[in-house]
Amino acid sequence: MEQESSRLSESRPELPIERGFPIERINEIAEKEGRAKQWYRPVYTMHKWWARRPGCLFRAISLYTLLDDPEAVEIFEPGENGTLSDFGGGHSNIENLIENVDLADSESLWELYPKDVRIDDKKILDPFMGGGTSLVEASRFGAESTGYDLNPVAWFITKKELEAGETSVEDLEDAFEQVKADVADEILDYYKTECPHGDHEADVMYNFWVKEIDCRSCEHTIPLHQDFRIGKGRYENDDKYNVLCPDCESVFLVDDWREECSCDECGYEFVPEQGNVDYGDYICTECGQKYSITEQIEEGDEFGLRLYALEYYCQYCDDKGRSKSTVKGYKSVTSVDEERYQKAKQEWKNSGSLRQFVPNKSIRPGWKTDATQFEGSMPGNGNLPRHGIENWTDMFNERQLLSLSKILEAIEDLEDQNIKEYLLMTLSGTLRTNSMMVGYDYSYNKVVNIFKSNSFDPPREMCEGNVWGTKYGRGTFESIWDMVKRGVEYANAPTERYVEDGETHETGKFSQPIGRNTTIHQGDMRLIEAEDEYDAVITDPPYYNNILYSELSDFFYVWLKPRLEDEYDCFEPEHTPRAESIVVNPASNKGDTEFESELKQAFSRINTALKDDGVVAFTYHHSSSKSWGELLESLCETGFEVTATYPINSDLNKFMKGESVSFDIVIVARPAGDRQPISWNSLRRNIVRTATQTHERLTENRDLSDGNIGVIEMGRAFHEYSKHHGAVNRDGDVMSAKEVVDEIYGIIQQGSDLGEIDVFLDLLELDSPTYDDLNMLTRGTDANSDEMKEMCLYWMDGGELVLGTWEDEKRLAYVQDRLADDEAGMTPLDKAQFLRYCYEQGKSIQPYLEKWTVSDDLRDLCNELADASGDDTYRRLFGGDRTIGDY
Repeated sequence: MEQESSRLSESRPELPIERGFPIERINEIAEKEGRAKQWYRPVYTMHKWWARRPGCLFRAISLYTLLDDPEAVEIFEPGENGTLSDFGGGHSNIENLIENVDLADSESLWELYPKDVRIDDKKILDPFMGGGTSLVEASRFGAESTGYDLNPVAWFITKKELEAGETSVEDLEDAFEQVKADVADEILDYYKTECPHGDHEADVMYNFWVKEIDCRSCEHTIPLHQDFRIGKGRYENDDKYNVLCPDCESVFLVDDWREECSCDECGYEFVPEQGNVDYGDYICTECGQKYSITEQIEEGDEFGLRLYALEYYCQYCDDKGRSKSTVKGYKSVTSVDEERYQKAKQEWKNSGSLRQFVPNKSIRPGWKTDATQFEGSMPGNGNLPRHGIENWTDMFNERQLLSLSKILEAIEDLEDQNIKEYLLMTLSGTLRTNSMMVGYDYSYNKVVNIFKSNSFDPPREMCEGNVWGTKYGRGTFESIWDMVKRGVEYANAPTERYVEDGETHETGKFSQPIGRNTTIHQGDMRLIEAEDEYDAVITDPPYYNNILYSELSDFFYVWLKPRLEDEYDCFEPEHTPRAESIVVNPASNKGDTEFESELKQAFSRINTALKDDGVVAFTYHHSSSKSWGELLESLCETGFEVTATYPINSDLNKFMKGESVSFDIVIVARPAGDRQPISWNSLRRNIVRTATQTHERLTENRDLSDGNIGVIEMGRAFHEYSKHHGAVNRDGDVMSAKEVVDEIYGIIQQGSDLGEIDVFLDLLELDSPTYDDLNMLTRGTDANSDEMKEMCLYWMDGGELVLGTWEDEKRLAYVQDRLADDEAGMTPLDKAQFLRYCYEQGKSIQPYLEKWTVSDDLRDLCNELADASGDDTYRRLFGGDRTIGDY
């Protein structure tokens, strides 16, 4: 096998993951798994945890990290017999598969991905286990695995995932049936309505509520509807929309909710798109007064709530074989519906014994709950008190509290603690979609969950689901139970899905269940006492301010605590640990400096726990050259050298400042040896040689994008630097890791400075460019997506990326502003697009040509624009039947 460079000493052979990684194969599965986790790896859908990476990614990391000794590996064929594979028993084929992995062909070891692989004598550590993905996947290889997490909720979720493989599905089903017999009928009775198609009752799937406020001018009560949509039409009406009449509050179908319509019941004419709220202001329907909702609440006024519509399912009509649109649909609220709610409300008021099951406790101030109490600036600041939410129970209405407390009371009667915890886990999972903190997705006809944006965002229009659940409906106790049970079934006999020739295949059941030989701890990983103990650390460390786990997980913790505090010490405190969390958070008085310092403490502790020949493999969200530099510096200063980096399509629904980011980076590092001094010029030559060789091998042998190749090149370049960290001299000064990263960026781009205009041209060449394409194309360049947005080179419209061509008003306005400001300066692209606009309008451009002078760069750019956009007019600006000189 050809070696790219001598990256490690002969006494510590390279692992497969350091030589190559099959990102193409992983990406094929990760994309599918991200859309259907409940079928690919249902053990991870038993309960919410944030920022989970795909299980297929951690399985691949484990496979390529743990397999280094063919004699310590056994391979079984999945299926009922679990027979020893042709690769089994230390067969020389395994050695070949391991040794043949390199940059050019990373897939030899991939042959074992769908096999039941067992590895002897390996100890794995995950110091930031979160939702337990790394531990679950490592346990399937038979490795001895240990996990730590500061958060008790994360610890509990991982505990139940790892115990699922030894839990009886039959016992779980019996327990669920007991709870169902105790309370299901009572709860379902709270969610009944008159069927609009006969003299019988139907089940309520969702109740729709809206906040309302009294007009400051005339005291008329105004429901705060953003618009008057109820839900998209279904079945034969799937091209229509259900809307609410703002005059008589009837529900009816319209062809276009953006156009004027007339109510079927009262004849009232209105445009459903035009609600009573204009951004943050309400508009009084009586006197026309417009006033800030926020200011009125801060001045002491309070919201009211109105039940205005519901979605139903009718079992009776279904049994009669009636049409689907009859069986399930939307309807107006009647006095009977209102009375049913009032009855549940009164029952809750009188139910003293049930109140012990709900967390009527004050919400701890935090950045996500009440940022007004803290200094600092960071996205995602919350202000729950402004919405009248001060206690955790304020997030729920009385019918929800009554239903949830009855389920908890029934769970409390179960005898088996393990089984009880799975039912408790089900209840906790149900909370995500059963509070007054969730709305309704009109386009997809379903309730959304409370953490759709990793914050606490009280909606103005709320969706109250059927807590127990009927035949249809999302996030009900019964549907969450189905997910928990499916997770336990999977853990008892996991399977693997993989893609071959474009088709997805599923293996037979593996004979080894999930969770064996694992130990987990709740606590600060910086207190781990192990030294020189672990062969590998496989983890997903915290990333700056992306997710404030402690603040968000309190939502679950306060419900779990009363049921678990007598069983586990970590549930005794009033809240989850916050001060020890390694994260940027103004509520903890922690900024970038504190985060970097604490992350270095964590890596230092990891290095101590790792064997001298051990390896660290972790996922990391990469966003800029700055974060690359900070990461490299943290690793190098704690005694590591980076040996490889790989981009992976994962975390498909990550929310970063409201924008989706579709991939993360896998970082591979080893404990560093003695670092030798080197001049920058010598190191630069080594980096250039390594980067060039890496680029050539990848472009010749693998079908990877330039962005993906750049990330892999970066890892190889980082390794060259890691061997000399702290001893790289330039002009008598020692270069920092951040300074070297800036230089490496230029080297990876082969000396060219790719900037915003280059990325814009690349996007123009794509048929339907997306934000993910923008994100990928800017990586490894000097281009900044935020600057591109400010330059109006792109913007987001309804989740779609729009490019700022010369025809777009936003972009043209920006160019004209630059034109008017002599000091602002115009880029060649500004000039080219302005000339293209003038050409179209037939306007004279001679004054501009005299002012700018037509350079070769401008001519070249116009040719590039013509090639990228297919608009040959750009090229004719300098030649053809109508040239610049003709003006």
